[in-house]
Amino acid sequence: MLPDCLSAEGERRCRRLLAGATARLRARPAAAAVLVPLCSVRGVPALLYTLRSSRLAGRHKGDVSFPGGKCDPADRDVVHTALRETREEVGLVVPEEHVWGVLRPVHDQQKATVVPVLAGVGPLDPQSLRPNPDEEQNQGYTHFCHGGHFRYTLPVFLHGPHRIWGLTAVITEFTLQLLAPGIYQPCLASPELPRG
Repeated sequence: MLPDCLSAEGERRCRRLLAGATARLRARPAAAAVLVPLCSVRGVPALLYTLRSSRLAGRHKGDVSFPGGKCDPADRDVVHTALRETREEVGLVVPEEHVWGVLRPVHDQQKATVVPVLAGVGPLDPQSLRPNPDEEQNQGYTHFCHGGHFRYTLPVFLHGPHRIWGLTAVITEFTLQLLAPGIYQPCLASPELPRG
């Protein structure tokens, strides 16, 4: 990411671009919401991810993800879900006014809607994070086939022992396209998940 992508001007540009989607999608029912925390580490723009425990049951144990989770009936909207889940998962309290907007929803394999919420969280203590300075050089794509025929391509980001893939990689790619237009160029014509 470019150093100025988290500037006040960059934030205004992103908020303006996301305003329509935010107004449309914020209160729409969804299965889950995640927070895409924009931060800086040692003055360098970064995204904050979580690492799921390898002791969890299910196919996503040990995966890199954004903080977030299932929408609760008591949540006002997807923004509230993302902020609540982030506070519960990582103890990071993000005021609602720091939310830049709602990104394009993505769908998991069960077709459940997951809504990414973009927010600025400011500088983070570098002692609590282990950022990879070579992250842009560790980006690629995985091509998926079914029945011997090409079906779709998804981004993959490699960070030392951790791989960012699936919905988290798709949301990361959406975020990079928004933050660094003209600089970050995905190799996909339409990085949407397959419908079937």
